[in-house]
Amino acid sequence: MKSNTTKSILIIILVLFIDQAFKIWIKTHMILGQEYEILGNWFIIHFTENNGMAFGMEFWGKNGKIFLTLFRIVAVVGIGWYLKTLIKQHAPKMVILSISLIMAGALGNILDSIFYGVIFNESFYQIAEFMSPDGGYAPLLQGRVVDMLYFPLFEGHYPSWFPFWSDQQFIFFRPVFNIADSAITTGVLYILIFEKSFFKHLD
Repeated sequence: MKSNTTKSILIIILVLFIDQAFKIWIKTHMILGQEYEILGNWFIIHFTENNGMAFGMEFWGKNGKIFLTLFRIVAVVGIGWYLKTLIKQHAPKMVILSISLIMAGALGNILDSIFYGVIFNESFYQIAEFMSPDGGYAPLLQGRVVDMLYFPLFEGHYPSWFPFWSDQQFIFFRPVFNIADSAITTGVLYILIFEKSFFKHLD
């Protein structure tokens, strides 16, 4: 039976491999904004990029991008230290799995932010080239995160009495995200749902 350390490493490697393989395929086969319908209008591969946090959120422009990348690096170091501590303390396996998923997701998006601007050229109106002779589209630490998973399951309009968004269109689920975002969300949701189990080993 594999140790928790081995399982954690395998989970991180597997998520990173799937996340990066998918992103690299998207970058080298699709133009920004291009999309493929997988399950009609319910599941679409839609190529987009973002400068900020998970699900396309952004803040503070270029300086915010550099800060966010550096913050992610520090956060991953902290998560790695915490994961190592949990393994030593023989924390529940599902807790270790959840933290491993969060770490893998954070690492996946960090790789985009650190390296993609250097190793790929622009995807606007063209398919990006890996290690283009003309150079990349952004300096180190300022790459954009590749997103592609889009699930517009249903859409409609807010009722006229609804505050702030009266009669405006809504789409669920509007954000476009990636495998790394999914790993982070899955790990966080498990911890939130099973919070008592998560903290029980700390008592």
